[in-house]
Amino acid sequence: MKRRDFFKTSLIGAAGAAAFATDAVAIGHPVDNRKISDIPFPEKRPLITYSDRPPLLETPKEYFTCSHTPNDLFFVRWHMPDIPTHIDPAKFRINVDGEVEKKLSISLEELKNDFEPVTVSAVLQCGGNGRSAFKPTPGGIQWGNGAMGCAKWKGVRLRDILERAGLKPGAEWVGFNGEEKAAYYKTPNFVRELHLDEIGDHVIVAYEMNGEDLPYLNGYPLRLVIPGYYSDSWVKMLSRLTVTKEYQHLFFMDYAYRVPDNKTESQKPGEKVKTKPITKMNVKSVIGYPAPGAKLYHKSHVVVRGVAFDHGAGIRKVEISLDGGKSWEEAQLGEDAGRYAYRTFRYSFKPIAHGKMTIMSRATNHAGEVQPFAEDIGWNAGGYKYNGIDVVEVEVV
Repeated sequence: MKRRDFFKTSLIGAAGAAAFATDAVAIGHPVDNRKISDIPFPEKRPLITYSDRPPLLETPKEYFTCSHTPNDLFFVRWHMPDIPTHIDPAKFRINVDGEVEKKLSISLEELKNDFEPVTVSAVLQCGGNGRSAFKPTPGGIQWGNGAMGCAKWKGVRLRDILERAGLKPGAEWVGFNGEEKAAYYKTPNFVRELHLDEIGDHVIVAYEMNGEDLPYLNGYPLRLVIPGYYSDSWVKMLSRLTVTKEYQHLFFMDYAYRVPDNKTESQKPGEKVKTKPITKMNVKSVIGYPAPGAKLYHKSHVVVRGVAFDHGAGIRKVEISLDGGKSWEEAQLGEDAGRYAYRTFRYSFKPIAHGKMTIMSRATNHAGEVQPFAEDIGWNAGGYKYNGIDVVEVEVV
């Protein structure tokens, strides 16, 4: 598909959704009633669309009821406007250079046949997911709850690739770069770095997502998968690994995707504070059903359903409140798909009073971390790491 056709197909939907999002005002919890685009992107169903260049697509909240998110419903977040519209898998290579004994140029076929394949189910979540809940509104995409998804990723261990190249003495860092390019030549490339201590066996270079090739908009043909970390480090269309002895000062590591370096990771608007990169995700739950604004029948059988996750400690329980957080009851947890994956939950009840009703969900992980009330979350200039107790307002008729 030619570039002009690729982006033209979603232009109308993008403009409408972006305008709606700009005018939205959120107090306490993310805005979840944004318009879904009428025109889908390639390999995607119609999603909430913020931009077509770069593609920015959000998954509607109603789909967060299953342990894995279908590929055609998976959110999309690119940083640069210039992404390739065609990749020849026979010619594509991932290159390894820098402080290595042997430089590598590995084809997709070699990656799939010459290395041990591994799979991991893991949540991919944008660091700005839920940004629309913050007030005053921070800059950036005003995501609701849908800049996240969970998939079964298949690929090879990053460690295995580095071992094949061989690390020189003193090697400490690995930089990752993909194929997205800036429109202006002075704009820095989107490069992320990991210290070797951060690279466990769970960190992989993935070529499959839910049993299929990676969708083009989700980073085909390769993307870095770092379970438990926010998605800014999951580099798409991964094409180069550069090993270094020293940390390389880079824009997206040193200035973007950072929060205040203090106990609450918060600041006052306009206050300048020392910052640190966002890395591990915090504990969170999201209600997929019922949807905000839904009408429930009086004394009907209602099953609240949703998903919970964290950075890898694992979900211990999810609780539901029907009285504004005064009392809580445990929901039933679904099958454990792995400590980095969604843990589904369900809670049954019969609404006995007519009128407006608020349903809330709160997750607790095995590390004892509890999802907080929105008012207990401190503000930060980037609008990152929002994980307030989820709130869905419905009407009983």
